[in-house]
Amino acid sequence: MDTHSLAEHDTIPDDADTRVRTLLILGASGDLTGRLLLPGLARLIRLGRADGLKLVGAGSDDWTDEQWRDRLDDSFAHAREKADDAGRASLQQVRDDSWYQFLDVTKDGLADLVQGLEGPVAIYFALPPAVSQMACSALGPDSLPKSTRLVMEKPFGTDQASAHTLNEKLSKLVPEQNIHRVDHFLGKATVFNILGLRFANRILEPVWNNLHIEKVEVIFDEDLALENRARYYDGAGALRDMIQSHLLHVMALLALNAPSTLHERDLRDHIGSILRASTVDLDSPGSSRRARYAAGTIGDRQIPDYAAETGVDPEKGTETLAEITVSINNERWSGVPFVLRSGKALGIKRKEAVITFRPVSHLPVGFTGQDAPTKLRIGFGPDTLQLEIDVNGPGDIFSLDRATLSADLNQTDLLPYGEVIEGVLAGDPTLSVRGDTAEDCWRIVEPVLEAWSEGRVPLEEYRAGSDGPEAWPSSHGRKE
Repeated sequence: MDTHSLAEHDTIPDDADTRVRTLLILGASGDLTGRLLLPGLARLIRLGRADGLKLVGAGSDDWTDEQWRDRLDDSFAHAREKADDAGRASLQQVRDDSWYQFLDVTKDGLADLVQGLEGPVAIYFALPPAVSQMACSALGPDSLPKSTRLVMEKPFGTDQASAHTLNEKLSKLVPEQNIHRVDHFLGKATVFNILGLRFANRILEPVWNNLHIEKVEVIFDEDLALENRARYYDGAGALRDMIQSHLLHVMALLALNAPSTLHERDLRDHIGSILRASTVDLDSPGSSRRARYAAGTIGDRQIPDYAAETGVDPEKGTETLAEITVSINNERWSGVPFVLRSGKALGIKRKEAVITFRPVSHLPVGFTGQDAPTKLRIGFGPDTLQLEIDVNGPGDIFSLDRATLSADLNQTDLLPYGEVIEGVLAGDPTLSVRGDTAEDCWRIVEPVLEAWSEGRVPLEEYRAGSDGPEAWPSSHGRKE
């Protein structure tokens, strides 16, 4: 693949018909489609932002059109309850016009199906990475209607080599700006909340560097356990599933220099620059950690040992909690650790970035009480902002106490997958991951995965419902 072309911005001709007319979902009978894709699309339709769209499902389950429409009824139900008359009519129209094709997406029948659809077409690969690659091989440029979009779920490939191979296949089918490697974790609201906070406030931008910031943490701890996802998760693990796929991009948004504009090329060029400068120093103690949950209790739920979950192969040594420390090797961030952590079956849900500032250079003698570093917390879903600072406490004016300034950030009226689909339908690649960037994310984590496979980093254990292994500093980051 010509990686130079990935950095080029190929503008779409003004007279091109770029609004998607047909959305084809491959893997339509799968969990992702029913649980996330279709509800996100339903809200988009309810709000009048997918007018005239035709929906087609294709999958390996031998469903009838009515079985497919039953799935649409279930996935559209919440949106229908909230809709006005026009919204309900639009949802009903999409449902009634939709149909399903029983299909092995790795065979020639896929090309025949696509050729018969009204274009422009968006093909959503709601499939495992390996199956997506085979499905792409079943397509050819001549089988795709004009202005076709290809929408790929993350993880994009299974390693750097497979991501590169997939990029080469995709580049032979459509131009780079028509490839949407989606990251539902980064909706428009989240992305622009981070950028607005950073670049619109003079109190923050001058101190957003290694002179004033001690460390940055990006945490995504879930209280959900495996939840019947062993087929996918036991072959992926927390590092591939969350850190490689999502948290590295959050890190890049927190670390990038100010782009000239919010145009997709400017923004994605700056994201790429950060990731190209990022590495994990395996010689540094604690640069990567991994653990797996044992039996425990979360609320009123009894969680079994991960190794005993249905469909799990204990010999794989799959981690359910992962942490890496990334170094960004540039002038702004040299020496600042970026700690990325994600895990399942934890007692406290944490979805946030925590920026810890360096201590003040001098605190006048005479102050007592708590003297803690200033921390800025950016919450994800809902998007919130908390600034933790030291102030004079009540009673004793010489004693320092902790105060938290809080604010809610802008919320979108769409679900995360609705934001993804809206960008695809409009042909806006701003929130899509560029091909070279997808490969760089694998480059960053592959040495860690190799070290783990060779047993150089122990697989630790934590009780389900706990905060993680007691010895990990990140397990003590927040008590609620």
